[in-house]
Amino acid sequence: DLITKGVGLPASSMWIIEIVILVTMILGLVGLFFVVIPGLTVIWVGALIYGILTGFSAFSIFLFVIISLLMIFGNMLDQLVMGAKAKKSGASWTSVLVSTGAAFVFSLIFPPFGGLIAALIALMVLELIRLKDWRKAAQSSKEMAIGCLSAVVLRFLVGLVMIGIWILWASLSGHSIFSP
Repeated sequence: DLITKGVGLPASSMWIIEIVILVTMILGLVGLFFVVIPGLTVIWVGALIYGILTGFSAFSIFLFVIISLLMIFGNMLDQLVMGAKAKKSGASWTSVLVSTGAAFVFSLIFPPFGGLIAALIALMVLELIRLKDWRKAAQSSKEMAIGCLSAVVLRFLVGLVMIGIWILWASLSGHSIFSP
């Protein structure tokens, strides 16, 4: 019953809950500009807590699934956009895949910047070995770094959409500060 009805909070305390969750989500959105904070995950956790506190209907489960998919997609954007930019500059698929793997492993070992640094170094070294031209190798690394910056902007937009979906969810609940 916790899933469908939540914890049974009085309607009078809902505005406090929604304000706290909205502030948390905004902090997650701002956190997207800092590699240390997994902003999309913070926004997702806010939506999950809201669902646990208020309960889930079939429609809110649908919205939460969309928020979850956006969070997963958004968290993968770094690797996708960085790899695409490097590949577009002429880097080999092997170099792109190895650098993506290095980004994943080293982001776990040396957060916050270990993954990005490892990806750029791995790409540079592999392309230098392959091409024997440091300028071309550096160009691929530069494009990958530009891809990282592009991914930040895209993740920010994904975060805005996630928050918008949560506001829709809250406003349709009927007892929300967002309700008309």
